[in-house]
Amino acid sequence: MQERAGRKRRSSKEFGYGILFASPVLLGYLIFVIVPIVATLYLSFTSYSVGTTPKWLGFDNYVHLFEGADPFFYPAVKATIYYVGLSVPLGIILSFFVAILLNQKIMARGFFRSVFYLPVIIPLAASSMVWMWLLQPDFGIVNYALDSVHLPTSKWLGDTTSVVPTLILFSFWTLGNTIVIFLAGLQGIPSHLYEAIEIDGGNVLHKLIYITIPMSSPIIFFNTVIAFINGFQTFVQPAVMTQGGPNNSSLFYVLFLFNEGFKSSRMGSASAISVLLFIVIVLFTAIIFFFSKSLVYYEGKGEKK
Repeated sequence: MQERAGRKRRSSKEFGYGILFASPVLLGYLIFVIVPIVATLYLSFTSYSVGTTPKWLGFDNYVHLFEGADPFFYPAVKATIYYVGLSVPLGIILSFFVAILLNQKIMARGFFRSVFYLPVIIPLAASSMVWMWLLQPDFGIVNYALDSVHLPTSKWLGDTTSVVPTLILFSFWTLGNTIVIFLAGLQGIPSHLYEAIEIDGGNVLHKLIYITIPMSSPIIFFNTVIAFINGFQTFVQPAVMTQGGPNNSSLFYVLFLFNEGFKSSRMGSASAISVLLFIVIVLFTAIIFFFSKSLVYYEGKGEKK
């Protein structure tokens, strides 16, 4: 009995020390994550601006949005879905095949890896400013180069039909992180699998379909989830390059949220907008996780442990 009581005291003491040493992280998480989430949820049911007392409205903010009383809500949703629906799959496919190329035994492989990752180091706002200048319709270098070889030019960010595709093209500039993660996954594929398929007479396409893609499916799944989450939260590019224009065609959801909360000082409505964004991201992530059960291959899955 005394030994059991002694073990219990030691266990309680260790638990207390554990809580003590973890308290800075726990306190920070509570202050900077949990409290803002709860506050945002509460404020989404109120009429509130900075310096005033929140006034309870119930679901009025949400009804106001869904009824289309705010003329910018549905254009922001449409522009964001358009952007995410194209940029995420195209970005995943492009970064995957670039990673495959960078995984080959080629001359100056380290140099090319650095080149593709380098844009990630540059602040996104600075990159946006540079590309906004390069894509300027009248005196931009891109249109000048196209015109010099007698190819059609474009208004790029200055036209409602081309602004979102241009932002999608710009999103490929920052695929370095995704490429590096894919590259790490590709390097983990056992080489004897490729040797086996070569012995059976397989070619490059067989290696891609039957080995590379299945063995990389967990990495593809991870990058897809991260890309969708980041895509829905795209803010810097439209804020710097287009300010939501022309004609609100690039007014992405988070830019709309920012305008509502910090430019119009309608924090209650902005909170409701952010709660809806949180719900959409959670639903999309849950859907991706659901379908991943039959699409993602994990080595050793199904084996007895």
